[in-house]
Order: sequence, then C-alpha cells, then structure tokens
Amino acid sequence: MKLYFSRHGESEANRLRIISNRQLPHGLTEAGKTQAAALAERLRGKPIRCIYTSPVPRAVETAEIVAKTIGISYEPCDALREYDCGILEGRGDDWAWAEHRRWVDNWIANRGRELGPEEGETYNDIQRRFVPFINNLVGKNRNDESDFLLIGHGGIFFFGLPSVLANVDFEFIQHRGFGNAMTVTAGLKDDKLVCTAWGDEIIIE
Repeated sequence: MKLYFSRHGESEANRLRIISNRQLPHGLTEAGKTQAAALAERLRGKPIRCIYTSPVPRAVETAEIVAKTIGISYEPCDALREYDCGILEGRGDDWAWAEHRRWVDNWIANRGRELGPEEGETYNDIQRRFVPFINNLVGKNRNDESDFLLIGHGGIFFFGLPSVLANVDFEFIQHRGFGNAMTVTAGLKDDKLVCTAWGDEIIIE
C-alpha cells in the first residue's frame, strides 16, 4: 500500500494572494489545470484504488482532472480540507497575512495550539480530523497492494504530515517546500508510515 499526498494545482487564490480556505470561488488557473494534468500523467498506471480530495473548489477541480485521466472515481473528504482561517478568510491585506503568519509560527513553536484565528480552526482541530482519517485508511489497507491518492492543501499537509509520517517534521517540510501539484509518497516500513519520496527526491529506497 502506498499513499500519495498531492497538493492542488495553482489557484486564483494563490495568484491573488487571498486566504481562501472555505467554499470561495477561487478555482484553478490555466497553469493550475496544466499542473493537474501533469500530475495525472505521473500517476497513470499506478494501482490507485480511490482518490480522496478536499472539498475546497481548487482541490476538487484537481481531482476531477486526475480522475478523468486515470479512469477512477474521487470522493470529497473533509479531513483533507484546508484549515479554516475564520475572520481572515477572503482577505489578502498585509494585516491578514501577518496574523496568519503569527498563528503558523505559534503552532510550529508549540504555543497556543488550542487557539486559532477568530472564528477559525486551531492546530488541535486540524489534528482531530486529519490524523484519525489517515490512521484509519492505513489500518484498513495495510496488507493491500492498492494505492490511494489524497489531494489537499499546503497548510493541512504542513501541519498534518508530521503527525502521521514517522520521518517528517516541520523543518523537513520547510526545507523542501510543497509546491502546487507536487506529490509526497508514503508507505509502511517496520509497521510505521514513512515518507519514501518527496516530489522527485527519494527519501527511503
């Protein structure tokens, strides 16, 4: 069993630098559609049983492109949704991004993880929906040869993957980045879920 964690293609929100983690109308750019098509080609021929995707429009669009190319279905999954930024949603001004950065820095430093942007989610909220989903998926399919594609977002993967991949932490991700339509490959080793490839970089043979 392998898990492929893929970020959505470039979106209008990325290009406009708008915090858009709800059902706001910021779909893929033309470049994002091209990235999603390239992602599909990279995955063509792999034994992927199902695509799980964040329900946020840019992720769903990415899933639709990939699913059509490789000929399987996709299923929206709230566990993969980008974390809600509350009153910062829909904004792209300097104050909003500074506030967003403040929460990111706090959570990385293990400060105020039970807190978050006003009306938004906390670090602990992210863990409560992401980690059980991944653990359950692995638990049910650990002896299966089928693979799964999980399409999500930079934020949910940044804060979620260190909790489910034994060889990944915040510094690891910050050093490598997680670009649009990039894929992180994970598998079981010594009964632990580990990152085996980060994009084109082989982590574990």
